[in-house]
Amino acid sequence: MFLLAVSALDKAASIPPSFWFKVAGGILAFLVAVVILRKVLQMNKFLIGIVCFVAFGIVGFSWIYNRNEPAFLTPVIDRIAPFFPSKGGYEIRQAEEPGQKTKAPASKPPAKKPSR
Repeated sequence: MFLLAVSALDKAASIPPSFWFKVAGGILAFLVAVVILRKVLQMNKFLIGIVCFVAFGIVGFSWIYNRNEPAFLTPVIDRIAPFFPSKGGYEIRQAEEPGQKTKAPASKPPAKKPSR
């Protein structure tokens, strides 16, 4: 039995220290998340709602502006995006000469029906 323990100890010693730092960081991050979650659950629910609304709003508008949303949300963002400014539209306006306005293509007036 002692030989098995020695070989396990030798194997653990051969693992690089960076791995152990990552393991310790992961455990520490988990403990911090649990402590923060316990504190958040004691907060006022209305305040939590406001904070979540603002956070999701910032992320959502970032996705709309930069168009870097997850692939499964693209159909939803495609419908919402025309109502908000986007990075591509801003770059196009900045490339134009100052004082010039882009004109929309002229549409044909509706054809008049001949009178009898």
